[in-house]
Amino acid sequence: MNSSFPDSLLAELSAWVAARTALHFPREKWGDLARKASSAAQEFGYADVEAFIHWLVSSPLSHEQVEILASHLTIAETYFWREPQVFAALGEQILPEMIRAREVCAGKQGDRRLRIWSAGCATGEEPYSLAIALRRALPTLAGWRITILATDINPRILRRAAAGVYGEWSFRNAPPWLKGGYFSQRPGGKWEILPEIRQMVTFAYLNLAEDVYPSPLNNTNALDIIFCRNVLMYFVPERARQVGLHLYNALVDGGWLMVASSELSQGVFAQFAPVNFPGAIVYRKKALQAPPWVDFRPEEPLPLTAMVLPPVEPPLPRRQRETTPPGETALPPTAHAQASDLYTDGRYVEVIEQPKGVETPGSSALAVRALANRGELTEALALCEQIIAANKLDPGMHYLGATILQEQNREGEAIAALKRALYLDPNFALAHFALGNLLLRQGNVPLARRSFQNVLALLGAYQQDDILPESEGLTAGRFREIIQATIKTGALGVA
Repeated sequence: MNSSFPDSLLAELSAWVAARTALHFPREKWGDLARKASSAAQEFGYADVEAFIHWLVSSPLSHEQVEILASHLTIAETYFWREPQVFAALGEQILPEMIRAREVCAGKQGDRRLRIWSAGCATGEEPYSLAIALRRALPTLAGWRITILATDINPRILRRAAAGVYGEWSFRNAPPWLKGGYFSQRPGGKWEILPEIRQMVTFAYLNLAEDVYPSPLNNTNALDIIFCRNVLMYFVPERARQVGLHLYNALVDGGWLMVASSELSQGVFAQFAPVNFPGAIVYRKKALQAPPWVDFRPEEPLPLTAMVLPPVEPPLPRRQRETTPPGETALPPTAHAQASDLYTDGRYVEVIEQPKGVETPGSSALAVRALANRGELTEALALCEQIIAANKLDPGMHYLGATILQEQNREGEAIAALKRALYLDPNFALAHFALGNLLLRQGNVPLARRSFQNVLALLGAYQQDDILPESEGLTAGRFREIIQATIKTGALGVA
């Protein structure tokens, strides 16, 4: 422990950090907390670390300041091909079999799509490693729709990651073929990732402890593989379990979750089935009713030993968990309320299979979202179009259709759908944001900048805690912070 700080001050700092960030620093980690606080103090302009801690625990910090602090408290060493046994399992078994299954089903119910998320990507070595592993397993990307999303809470780190330039230390565990095959050498001992690899990765701002996911709003739905390593180890246990459940819901049936070997936990990941690979254990979302293109059935059995946990009882819908005051009779929930609770709990099949004749516009929209979150995009778009045909003046459904079209890489049609939504509701903040992101992907920075400016202007009419329409619970205040971070990450220069 760092003896320069009194125990009482570190105890106060630890309690404040847990309350504000959900990060967990018990007494045995106070020395680590002190070192990380010293690093953060420099960024906040404090030469005296003890004075910085006193200021920290007594000041109302903005979300941006809290997240800058959190980026220091959770910073971990990262490098290419970290835990090579996991990448061996990914490159030699998981990806080849997933690709084979998608190829078999292409043109039938499924399609050639792979969606991967590096959650807590730091300076980018992990998502670029994932992109390289995918290119080695799938040398020709033609005809495939590939998404590799990389998120972090620190926009400055994301800018460094997007630049794709690294020193020798980032390659300390890399296989010998990595640098020569996927990097170009630069002066000063630096190495730059090849453009074709860099273009496979999309960097975005996201806070795992606070933001809404799975959601098409931030591209965190219907994922095949999630890497979330050396992140949850910092969270208080209850928040770690909540994040674990959200990650579970973000995966398609049969999808895979990779966490650090030190984070393997039956308590946090009880809903997953752990699977043994040589030298590594990874988690898999058990496929209850998996569509054929995510079914993991190789022609030849893989050398896997599945350690399936005892079945976990699904949580009760939220309204069944709530208590009714004594003497009062609980009102039966509406069809939309039932669907909403099931959707929030990740019980997508039940949302989709709601009894015919009791749907409401809201519950039907949830069925569209549930289909999209399961990766059933063709069915989701068909249902969305059916709802629009019955009510062409619903801007929310045009927006929802646009999110599905974007996932299908039909960007021109997605932009047209967003413009229809904005024609029907010019104040639709989420539609402006989605349009800005699409325009930015197409390299149209001036129009993207205008869209983000529109969003910020519209948010001025909302209170901080107002829930935005079609946002799945996102508040106006949080959305404003996300946009400001997006602006910083994308270097758009929006005022």
